[in-house]
Amino acid sequence: METSLKEILAPYKGKMGVTIRVLQEVQEELGYLPREAINEISKTLNISPSEIYGVITFYAQFRTKPRGRHVVRVCRGTACHVRGGSQVLDQVKRELGIDENENTEDMEYTLETVACIGACALAPAMVIDEDTFGQVTPGKVTDIFAARANAREEGGNGSAG
Repeated sequence: METSLKEILAPYKGKMGVTIRVLQEVQEELGYLPREAINEISKTLNISPSEIYGVITFYAQFRTKPRGRHVVRVCRGTACHVRGGSQVLDQVKRELGIDENENTEDMEYTLETVACIGACALAPAMVIDEDTFGQVTPGKVTDIFAARANAREEGGNGSAG
């Protein structure tokens, strides 16, 4: 991590107005923004770590914890909520054995909830990576994760749907 981080940071030493770009590049390389990286960014840009944390927490794109290989997003929007979204979320939690904003032990999945995924006509909806699933029921959740597990076992990428 140290070598790649230094390579990323070198062109930005002492420059102003590059914080977001640097955070994006570091996160792209490391997958998230660990404390050690934030401290190095702070030194390189001559900005306090608290200012950097302010940027990180303001923008939803940044994360300070590692994510699983696949990100599951369950919609909590109004349309999804009134059509059973909370039961879908509960079933996803049971299937993965984790709560919101947690990773499975094997780092296969991260579970997030979102205010809206923009698929209200398909409510309730969820997204796994780039795949959108609509009119989801608790039973369909079980089927989706079973299909993904089967695809992994057969040597696929775990994408189903």
